[in-house]
Amino acid sequence: MKLLLIRHGQTDWNLEQRFQGQSDIPLNETGRRQAQALAERLAAGRFDAVYSSDLRRAAETANIILQTSGCKPGLLSDARLREVNFGDWEGLTYDEIKAKHPAALAAWEADIFKNAPPNGETLEGLALRVQSALGELRAKHEGQRIMVVAHGGTLQTLICLALDLPPAMYWQFFLSPASLSELAFYPAGAILNSLNDASHLLKEPPKKAWNPLLRRTKS
Repeated sequence: MKLLLIRHGQTDWNLEQRFQGQSDIPLNETGRRQAQALAERLAAGRFDAVYSSDLRRAAETANIILQTSGCKPGLLSDARLREVNFGDWEGLTYDEIKAKHPAALAAWEADIFKNAPPNGETLEGLALRVQSALGELRAKHEGQRIMVVAHGGTLQTLICLALDLPPAMYWQFFLSPASLSELAFYPAGAILNSLNDASHLLKEPPKKAWNPLLRRTKS
């Protein structure tokens, strides 16, 4: 199986560096242009199935690709592909979280795998549902070419699981908005054929990408 991984296009909360998580934020105009650029790049491609997170920013990205590229399969929605749930921190910036929830933030940064934001989800919880979705994809689509449109944290975790790496290493596989990555699965294991390819966005003004799951790794 070949798995094409697409992170959704840009949203206003991406620009404002707010924790989105499972808040249902739509694409902004830049994000829609990014999705259109993806569609044009993938126009000649063939996919046996197209899956998306059920959150609007991912589903909108996937639908723009499907409408423009001529990919025949309909969109299959899967809530297991949602971003990690940041709970009470969603809609806040890092500085706002630090001011309002200093103790919870310190605990989360000390062990993001086991500790969750207030009313949120751990990285362990994210990894369990992504592993479930990936296992089902592999069982259903052996020998096929599949597209998955989801979120940075979700796809970074999926890459770790596919490569038999600890999910806590997710931060070493950064994915920009509207980027392409590809995994190929073989009996002996998975190969990462490409990572964070955004060459189709070269006409867009360069912007610094941001992912809240990486905030704690900055020096």
